[in-house]
Formats: sequence, C-alpha cells, structure tokens
Amino acid sequence: MISLPRLTRRAFLKTGLVAGAAAGTGALLGRRSRPEEKTEPVFIAKAASYEPALLRRAIASGFSALGIDASLVRGKTVLLKPNLVEPHRGQAHINTHPFVVRAAAEGFLALGAAAVGVAEGSGHRRDTVFVLEESGLLEVLAEDRIPFVDLNEETPARVENLGKASRLKHLFLPEAVLRADILVSLAKMKTHHWAGVTLSMKNLFGVMPGTIYGWPKNVLHWAGIEECVYDIAATVRPRLAIVDGVVGMEGDGPIMGRPLAAGVLVMGRNLPAVDATCARVMGIDPWKIGYLRRAAGRLGTIGERNIEQRGEAIASVRRDFLLLDHIPAQRNLRLA
Repeated sequence: MISLPRLTRRAFLKTGLVAGAAAGTGALLGRRSRPEEKTEPVFIAKAASYEPALLRRAIASGFSALGIDASLVRGKTVLLKPNLVEPHRGQAHINTHPFVVRAAAEGFLALGAAAVGVAEGSGHRRDTVFVLEESGLLEVLAEDRIPFVDLNEETPARVENLGKASRLKHLFLPEAVLRADILVSLAKMKTHHWAGVTLSMKNLFGVMPGTIYGWPKNVLHWAGIEECVYDIAATVRPRLAIVDGVVGMEGDGPIMGRPLAAGVLVMGRNLPAVDATCARVMGIDPWKIGYLRRAAGRLGTIGERNIEQRGEAIASVRRDFLLLDHIPAQRNLRLA
C-alpha cells in the first residue's frame, strides 16, 4: 500500500496523488492508429455481491484475461476514476461501490504499481469530503492509505479538444489526470435521463473540473452531452474500464432510478467496446446510443463481431434494465 502519514480527514484530501513518470495518460497500452480494424476483448465476471474476496478474484481474472500483467503496470502511477454522483450512504446503485475501488487498487498494487490514487470531480455537490463520507469511500481510502484527488479543485491545463464533436476548441483537464501513467474509468452501470446510459465513457465527465465547467458541469451540458462525452473520451483516452454492475440502476438514472442486481463486473481495454457490452447486458442496443455510435470506428468498436467476449457470455448475464418512455433519451433503446 502507499505509505501516508496519519492525517485528518480534510488534510487527507490535500495529499494528492504521487507524481508519476511523464509518459502521460494512456501509456498502459499505447495508442492504436486504426482501432476500427481491431478486435477488442471485453471480460465479463459474475459477481453476486460486494464480498471483497469475490471482487478481488474477479478483477484479477479480468486482468489475466485482458493481458494486463506486471510488465505493463510495474513502476507506473495509476489513477482510478470512480463514479461519485451523489452522497447516499448505503444505496449501492448510485455510486461505484467502495469495495470495487479497493479491489481495483489492490489489483494494480499486486502487479507492482508505484502508486495508486483515486480521483473524482463530483458534478452535484461541492463538498468533496461530504460526498466521500456519505458514499463510504473515505473510510476505505483512509484505511488503505490510498490518496484522493479532488478534480474539481485540481490545477487545470488547457489541451486541444481532439474529438471535435462539440463546439469546444479546448478542454481543461486536471494535472493529476494528465500526469497519470494509467487512467482507469471505474464506472457504474446505470441508465441515464439525458444520455440513455452512463458507463465508462460518460463517467469521464467527472474528470472535468467544476471550477471551469460549473456544477453540474453546466458548460458541458450546454455544449451537448453526447458530443462532450465523445470529445472527453477522445482527448483523455483512458486505456482500461471497469464497470460496477453488481448492483446497477434502472429507470430514471443516474440518481433517481431504482436498484437492479445485475451481478456483473465488466472490464476492457477499449471503452466503446466495454460500454457496448454493458449496454447489451442491460438489454440496450448500443447502436442507438448517440455517443457510442459516434465512437464506433473512431475510438474503438461497438459491433458484436469485433468484440471478443471473455469470461461470461452476454446471454448468461443479460438483465433488461427498465427504460422509461416518458424520458426521450430512453425511448426505443431496447435490444431485439
């Protein structure tokens, strides 16, 4: 574990993430020039509960199935970006579960990572300590001495918008995101009121600092949610996604929906392929999600024939999430 001094809860948040090598985000696997020609592996693990040993085994199996080993991780700085949208203690369908965060951190440390940190820029609440406390994550991070970075307050750097789908010419990204060798989108499996679904790509809204983009990231909403999801993913380019679908959310997500025990973790090295697989697990057609359709052939693949399913088959874990007809973004998304 990362060695940290004994800190008060607020001082703990200011420790930040240990600076890594200057390889930059996405260094884990390198950049692929023509992702549309690649078959992308996606791993599905059954996980009936948040029992820590079960989660550790599932993530270790996913690493093995995806070819993620010590040669790729040793000496690297890893930044885990969970989904902490609202502070609701004990409601496992809203935020990435703290034990999933812990299992991921332990998995990377076991492979020799030099440092593992957790970072989030909550979109609804400005009091980061309150969000962490109510989600249950602060206790886990403190126990394991895993540092946390508040991306809403982190110093931002202006970078070119590589996606160019929205009208935003530049994006302001926190230095901790740019500094990390390995950025992991540690998302939650949920339906979404405005985007249809929120998975590993939509989870990246949380890397955008509130000091620049407002609460709840209003600038991104005005510029177009689907366009900005694509732009952020194209610019940040994390190379691993882990989606917590042990207990997901159906209906009026990402906050007001109800829990659904899907009993899965979904992992992969290409975010569009991971999200397309998650959508199919949810009984949703990924081709009907605007930002996934845009990503196909550009950032990765969403077609079944180009996704090599490892672990469990989709048919064995599919749970049709409730879709609400009175929400335009959820109409006609059902997978045949």
